[in-house]
This record gives sequence, structure tokens and C-alpha cells, in this order.
Amino acid sequence: MRADRLVSLVLLLRQRGRLSAATLARELEVSTRTVLRDIEALSAAGVPVYAERGRRGGFALLPGFQTELTGLNHDEALALLVAGSRRGAQVFGLGSALASAVLKVVDALPDGYRDTAAGAAQRLLIDPETDLLSRRVVAEEVPDTVVAEVRRAVFAGHKLRIRYAAVDQTPKWRTVDPIGLVTVRGQGYLLATRSGADRTYRLSRILAAEELDEPAQRPDRVDLDRAWQERSTWFRTGGDQVAVLVRVNAARREELVATALAVLAEETDADGWLRLEVTFQDSRHAEWAIWQLTTDAEALAPQWLRTSLRNRAAAIATCYGASS
Repeated sequence: MRADRLVSLVLLLRQRGRLSAATLARELEVSTRTVLRDIEALSAAGVPVYAERGRRGGFALLPGFQTELTGLNHDEALALLVAGSRRGAQVFGLGSALASAVLKVVDALPDGYRDTAAGAAQRLLIDPETDLLSRRVVAEEVPDTVVAEVRRAVFAGHKLRIRYAAVDQTPKWRTVDPIGLVTVRGQGYLLATRSGADRTYRLSRILAAEELDEPAQRPDRVDLDRAWQERSTWFRTGGDQVAVLVRVNAARREELVATALAVLAEETDADGWLRLEVTFQDSRHAEWAIWQLTTDAEALAPQWLRTSLRNRAAAIATCYGASS
């Protein structure tokens, strides 16, 4: 880890010029004392780093200390910079490694390529944290120790023992055969099999993981895109899904449909509202989807859903009732 940090320190000085110990500590996520020790180690190793005293002082490299990677053209360099902005590396615990790799690539580019590629990358924004409605996309937090163990088992082709907390269930240990990792909108998933049956595990629900020495029972080659599509189809059509008949304001139709698994039937009432029969993954999702549309939607059936929504509305009304 220290060797990687030393390389990152050199590259920061190469690309940004003179930097203070405080700035380097912030960029490298270490203490200023650690930065000073690293500077001493670089000097002892022959790296031409020197200190400038004074108010605007800091550390810098002697001019000309660089390497060039001439095999990359402008578009290739731009592609690497764009890749460095993707969220997948963060989800899979590779964020710091990716940042370091991109830093090295940018440093190794010839001056002309470096400037134009970096400038072009500033014109592209990939997967921002919020959409146009300011709805925030929050990446799930997964402990580095857990995701690192999962990642090693996936790449090594070994069985994996995980302590998994399924929804509304007590966490349990289980042994799986890992197939691959998938990230979707900041959420990571482990595709695996258990006793020969397909399984999909959310990384944020894996509380602990242990790579085993035993080889995983899995095919040598896998089409992750196809596997993900198949499991997505099962998710939409299997499980404890429920069918709901709902009246909805036509202006809110897309919001309702976006939360449903499928639209089974649709017709327009005389007042312009739509009457849809839709399916949801389970009762909890059905209640949430109708509730968020407030008075722009009315569940007509099943009766248990109408009762649940009425009880929730009554509880809210009681909470915000007139006070003395």
C-alpha cells in the first residue's frame, strides 16, 4: 500500500506542480506526518523532490521527471478518463485502485494528448449523483474487507462462504459458487449458484465473506449480460408478486408504471383517468407505489390493499390533527 501511495504522490506533483503537505495529505487521505515521511523516502530513493519554504511553499519535482506512453491516441486516453468516472469501481471496492490507475495513465501521456484528453473529459459527466428532479442516486456502502473477499473468490473461481441478511430474515451463513459481479445504479450484486440453483445476492446485505479453497462449480465461460437479463426476468415474473387494479391520473401514469413489474391491462375511464391492472413484486411494493401518488391514484382491488392504504392515511391524519 505504501508503494502505491508513493507513486500517487509523485504523480500528483508531476501533474499539479508544487503542493503543500496539507494538500497532499488531503488528496492521499493520510496525515501530514505521513506525507513528510513519504517525501523523505522518495528523496532517499533518488526521486528529485524538493521543498520550497514560505507562505506559498510546498513540495515539487525537478522539471523533466516524467515518462511517456506513446501507444495511446487521444480517443483511447479519453475512454480511460471516462471509465475512471464510473461508479462500478466504487461499488466493487476498486475506487482507490482505479483513481491511481487513471492518474498513472494521464501522467504517462505525451503533453499534447494529456491536455486535450483532460479538457475533453471535463465536457463529459457520467452517472451524476442526482437526476433532473434532484433525486439522489446513493451508492450502497459495502465494507472493503467484504467486497475484497467476494471479488477474490469470483476471480479465483473458488467457493465463497457468506453471512447474508435477506429481507425480514435472520442473517445466515451459506456457501455459494460465485459467477460474477454486477453493478446497477450504484447497487452491487453477486451472481452465484447454491446447490445448483441460481441465486442473486445484494452486496450491501453480505455482512461477512470468506473465500474457500475448494473450486467453485461453474462454467469456464459466462455471459454476464445474458445471466443478468434472465434473473431480471425471473424477478419480474416470479416470487410473491401481486396484481392490483388501480385508477390513476393520466399525468401520473408513467410514475406508476415505472414502479410496477408489468401492465396486464389498461383502459380509459369517461373522466379521462386510466384504469390499469398492474403487478408488483410483493405487497410492500404495491402499497408504496400507490401511496406515493397520493390522491392521483386509487387502488380498486384487492381489498386488503385498500384497507392498508386507508389505515396508513388515518394514522397520518391523526398525527397531523388539530392540536389544542
